[in-house]
Amino acid sequence: MSQKINELFQNARDDGLITQNSMNALTVADIGAQIQNALGVSVDDVQASEAVLVTMMPDDSGSIRFNGNSQVVRDGHNTALDALLASGQKDNILVHTRYLNGKVLYPYTSLANTKRMDRRNYNPNEGTPLYDQTIVLLGTVLAKAQDFADNGLHVRTVTLIITDGSDQHSVRAKASDVKALTDDMLATEDHIIAAMGIDDGLTDFNQVFTDMGIRDEWILTPGNSASEIRSAFNLFSQSAVRASQSVGGFGNASMGGFGGS
Repeated sequence: MSQKINELFQNARDDGLITQNSMNALTVADIGAQIQNALGVSVDDVQASEAVLVTMMPDDSGSIRFNGNSQVVRDGHNTALDALLASGQKDNILVHTRYLNGKVLYPYTSLANTKRMDRRNYNPNEGTPLYDQTIVLLGTVLAKAQDFADNGLHVRTVTLIITDGSDQHSVRAKASDVKALTDDMLATEDHIIAAMGIDDGLTDFNQVFTDMGIRDEWILTPGNSASEIRSAFNLFSQSAVRASQSVGGFGNASMGGFGGS
């Protein structure tokens, strides 16, 4: 764990934002470098008094490709970027996308500097280390938010985890480790953590995500068709835009879930 990342987590612990259980999940030896690679722009590059961090983790496991869903996942990610670009708060929004197996498509950056997913940068053919990589993802969100908060910038975050299967390849984290972290983050009411489980005919995604601490109102379970997956991404896009427009705090936006207004 790099000294910078460790200090950010310790500051979050000292501020009462996370418990020792979350610290234990986050301070695994090799995740610091993965988090550091995604932090992106510095607080000095942000001109606003508050920022919204939108973070997406598309599944890049082989089953996405085998089920013919590669393009609809690309399109869904790009649709979310388009929706945020069209919002009135686009200058306050920073976005980061990393794939489920750890590849960083782009670190936190302005909407103007994001990358669209395409055939060159997204070819799903790997495994499903869902718990391990969710810890990395949420650790990145937490570290970036803490870095900004330490420098006087109010931050809110919206995160989407996407998978079409249950955890298969994690080697360190369990669902309970993820839940410890999500519980702490959600208790501050500055974070929205959402999840999309694309039907594989086998997995009870409501149970998987509930075990990870994700609230029922922020769980999407589309069927395995392009139209249903597209609709789920549209719901997330609308929710992310709505949350970014909540002045001073998430309030009803975080409590209402995908059905909120």
